[in-house]
Amino acid sequence: MTLVTEHVTGPQAAPRAPHPLRAEWVRGFAPWAGAAVLLTVGVTLWAKADQWQGGWSETAGQVHSTMLITLPLAAAAGCWQGGRERRRRTEELWGTTVRPPLTRLLVAALPVAVWVAVGYLLTVASAQLATWPYAQGDRPHLTLVPGDTVAVAAGALAGHVVGRAVPTRLAAPLLAMTGYVGLGIVTTDRSVSGHALSPTISPVGGLPVWWQPWAMAVWTGGLAVAAALAYAARRRVTALLPLAAALAAGTLLAQTGNGLWHADPIARRQVCDTSTTPAVCVNARYAGMLPQIREALSGVTGKLEGVRNLPVRWADHGGAPRAGEAQLPGITPLGWSAVRGRLTDPEQFAWEAVTALEGYDCPERTPTAREREADDAVEHYLAPTSARKAIDEDDARGDTARRAELRERRAARAKLAGMDERTRRAWLSAYFAAHADCDAKGVPAL
Repeated sequence: MTLVTEHVTGPQAAPRAPHPLRAEWVRGFAPWAGAAVLLTVGVTLWAKADQWQGGWSETAGQVHSTMLITLPLAAAAGCWQGGRERRRRTEELWGTTVRPPLTRLLVAALPVAVWVAVGYLLTVASAQLATWPYAQGDRPHLTLVPGDTVAVAAGALAGHVVGRAVPTRLAAPLLAMTGYVGLGIVTTDRSVSGHALSPTISPVGGLPVWWQPWAMAVWTGGLAVAAALAYAARRRVTALLPLAAALAAGTLLAQTGNGLWHADPIARRQVCDTSTTPAVCVNARYAGMLPQIREALSGVTGKLEGVRNLPVRWADHGGAPRAGEAQLPGITPLGWSAVRGRLTDPEQFAWEAVTALEGYDCPERTPTAREREADDAVEHYLAPTSARKAIDEDDARGDTARRAELRERRAARAKLAGMDERTRRAWLSAYFAAHADCDAKGVPAL
């Protein structure tokens, strides 16, 4: 007889059930809300990439300006989530659970608030990475990011409270439209009361003071937390603490006003190449563009070798040129003369630099016919352009007067170009001396 033995083993461990909150964080509406922020803001930035890619300051300003869209979108997402139980008709069922109202609110609201903040941060990171290969100087400007991120999350939390309190499906779109219009008015009109309290205002002076983003975070976050506590906390008096913090931060922001911003120190510096005459100086924020700017002006500076009475330098101060300087053609705003760290039209840039030499440090005046003729000849000699050629071709097909003017211009150009080097240097020296003295009568004839 065979003895059969049976080995009895303990019961197999049951698979661990997923946490009930996991669905809210990874499979509910919250990830879609974060994706909506990422996609919407990303497309907005991509559409204007020529205007910020290549400059750290421009990138920070453009990303911050998207708060006008991001904040209403986050508030609308939170509002839609807040009305979820009403749409599902499960409010009474949730009321029978043992969880307190504040816990139920936070369980549904926090995933959306965190996800929209993550979507915004991913957009910021993407913009920084897109600028990095083309940046020509300066450094990343990330000072505003903490305040903006908290404001986005606070908008979603406050929107959630609105969604629970307002019994209509139209609450979310109406909140988005109202928020967009309201923020737009406060942002664009600096005379509006409370302008400094808006998280969408741009740095008019360059950079915010170090504490501004943190005060803005306390202001927006405190208001949102106070609204949530006032709506769902058992002891609503607890809402007074974040409300007091928000009011203190708001008072500080409002009283400081324009003092919240200061000029970027690097924007006041110049980087110069003194190997040419005039020297070429660019703003330190775009120091990496100096070699290509020097190359674009090489044809001009080569022909000016030995000419006297020139400005000392082309300068890029961002304002009127100082004594002895000529204004360097504008690199900014990005998207016109420069895109992604490259000059869009070096030929046009050189022509604009020549016109700056002609009229530097002179008041507005009506040039004489001889001065216009001399200016045209100098521009054509130093920096001929295809645009000027196209104008000449159009004049050649015009009426008798235009054709006569074209013949006179061409004769003057030919006379300047036909001079020997010594004579031309002397003529140009007299020409620039007359412009330096703002003496139209002293411009030599051709």
